[in-house]
Amino acid sequence: MGQLAIFGGKPVRETPIYYGHQFIDEKDIAAVVDVMKSDFLTCGPEITKLEKKLSELTGARYAVAVSSGTAALHAACYAAGASNGDEVVTTPMTFAASANCALYLGAKPVFADINPRTYNISPEEIRKQISKAAKAVVAVDFTGQAAEIEEIREICRENKLVLIEDAAHSLGTTYKGKPVGSLADMTTFSFHPVKTVTGGEGGAIVTDNEEYYRKLLLFRSHGITRDSGQMDRAPDGDWYYNQIGLGYNYRMTDMQAALINSQLDKLGLFKERRRQIAERYNKAFQDMPEVVLQEEIAASDTARHLYILQFRLERLSATRKEIFDALKAENVCCNVHYIPVYYFTYYRKMGYKKGLCPNAEALYERMITIPLYYSMTDGDVDSVIEAVKKVVAYYRK
Repeated sequence: MGQLAIFGGKPVRETPIYYGHQFIDEKDIAAVVDVMKSDFLTCGPEITKLEKKLSELTGARYAVAVSSGTAALHAACYAAGASNGDEVVTTPMTFAASANCALYLGAKPVFADINPRTYNISPEEIRKQISKAAKAVVAVDFTGQAAEIEEIREICRENKLVLIEDAAHSLGTTYKGKPVGSLADMTTFSFHPVKTVTGGEGGAIVTDNEEYYRKLLLFRSHGITRDSGQMDRAPDGDWYYNQIGLGYNYRMTDMQAALINSQLDKLGLFKERRRQIAERYNKAFQDMPEVVLQEEIAASDTARHLYILQFRLERLSATRKEIFDALKAENVCCNVHYIPVYYFTYYRKMGYKKGLCPNAEALYERMITIPLYYSMTDGDVDSVIEAVKKVVAYYRK
């Protein structure tokens, strides 16, 4: 229980509100039920429909649906050719999968620091981290805001690197008028429940490159194909298939695809409501000297996934943990996105140490993710604003 509760007083809310929550309506439920009554539970028409929708939404020629956002990153790194001895440059301010995808293939993640104002990976820091072993860059659109893709793409072109955009947060975002998914060599999406559009789980990769597309299709299905043109011998019959590479079972079910297809029909509504909430937060907190707001670049028309508050702890008589706990005592249950990836024990055992990315580390020590999701009511938003202001006033020096 937070400090405010210790000193008594009624919390701002009687019931908890959490940092994220999925929105499922009757159309979503009906779409899944229809699949359950059909002949195909997996590898069926809903997958084809989803891939077509994603291609149309992003402007990419090809889309490949997979079982998770992590599977999408793994597949993209594989298609990029990352392997033993290679390096993949990414940000530490992300979920671990953005770096783990390199490790899965024997490559080494190399961390480039963030822009301290936008919290996205810094193009200048990427350039500093490129070595002769570099194979790819995984640029994460943190909180839904597009990374500075134009500059990053030029760096990749100069150094013959594959650009993978981790758009787990940014489905629906545009950069300089172009949809995320049309900007990088490959772009990956996630459909986890806290994302703007969900399938329970699920992911996808979009690309304009046919060679990558064919590799991705094989990778999600054990490296197995029924395409006789890819085989080194004639098929024995219509039943015949052949494994021509090593892949995984990364297939998505038709039930998940049906839910995502239904959710995609509401993407515009989801984006607009999240934008409205973020604008209310911006207005409420912009004149508070105790907090710092994430800066948004003009090039990004953002489908906001997360809303981050950075606290100026030097102006407050509290630690970040005390602020976090005090908000929880007000029934505003927050989160922190993210712990720098190389802080984890697994990475420290590989030799990564604190101090690699000072901007990311400083942000981590001071930030809290407050609630943001489509079905928040105006009253919910009022409660979050009131709780933040109450906690800040309590701890103000």
